[in-house]
Amino acid sequence: MAHALRIAARGLGRTWPNPAVGCVIVKDGVIVGRGWTQPGGRPHAEVMALAQAGAAARGATAYVSLEPCAHHGKTPPCAEALIRAGVARVVSALQDPDPRVCGKGHAVLRAAGIEVTENVMQSEAIRANAGFLKRVTLGLPFVTLKLATTLDGRIATASGESRWITGPESRRAVHTMRLNHDAVLIGSGTARADDPDLTVRELGASHQPTRIVMDSGLSHSPQSRLGQNAKQTPVWLLHTADAPMEARAAWTGQGATLIEIASESGHINPRAALQALAVQGITRIFCEGGGTLAASLIRAGLVDDLALFTAGALIGADGQASLAALNLSTLKDAPRLTLRESRTIGPDAYSLWSF
Repeated sequence: MAHALRIAARGLGRTWPNPAVGCVIVKDGVIVGRGWTQPGGRPHAEVMALAQAGAAARGATAYVSLEPCAHHGKTPPCAEALIRAGVARVVSALQDPDPRVCGKGHAVLRAAGIEVTENVMQSEAIRANAGFLKRVTLGLPFVTLKLATTLDGRIATASGESRWITGPESRRAVHTMRLNHDAVLIGSGTARADDPDLTVRELGASHQPTRIVMDSGLSHSPQSRLGQNAKQTPVWLLHTADAPMEARAAWTGQGATLIEIASESGHINPRAALQALAVQGITRIFCEGGGTLAASLIRAGLVDDLALFTAGALIGADGQASLAALNLSTLKDAPRLTLRESRTIGPDAYSLWSF
């Protein structure tokens, strides 16, 4: 099962709205087939593993990181494929909460005489499928907020200079993290200040995450780097009803997708924005916005993980803070995070925290 979870991770950022699943088929102590969900969400992991196993699947055990599907969608049910292949036993890590599955896959297998063992490495599977699970159960994507700061929590000098606070090793790690998310999210302030491209570079990437800008008035220029290649790599712009029609037409002409979001005091409602992205199928978001967007997501309780890159540098109180105001009145109201991992990356310190 640990191996199934490892190979499932190869699909992260590539399979949405479907989950990234891994399947390993074992017979007489030997792996005879393995597979993971392919880009776009199909073929499914079980189908890939069964194709590799061939006749050896008969009488074998299939280890699957999520309950096999039991419904007819764009592909036939994986539970039926396992039955036809003659698999004797299925071991799953987690029940699929999708109402179309949710125990039905396991029930179909048992009805066919296949032994089913559930919840093996369940906690690891929950973590691995966090984006899919949150979208299905809460209608929201899983959000990882990335911050690159100095030791005193600054992300730029007073003049706005921020390139580069952290070293090249950290920047390469950020690109790897982009690759494993469905989408990269920034705010209009970061878009205007940095004119970022937000693609994955230097890793030989075969795909790119969807690039999303939360820009209530569509103030970012369609002639920006994002606008210039929006036809090649998807760009989505979240805006309010007040966005000018001229700006809408210009961005649409560049190939961008526009999504109108409900406003709150003239600004995009962050919860409504993430709910809209979940409706579009987004399960995992990597937020690289500035302090304003970061604080708004934290205040709304929408951030799940914080990926913090810290450089051994000091800027001082005149520099730009990593977070805008959280409007806390007492220390007990401060969010308390749990450290999941920490390590050095080049000259920088990296830590991953969960809310």
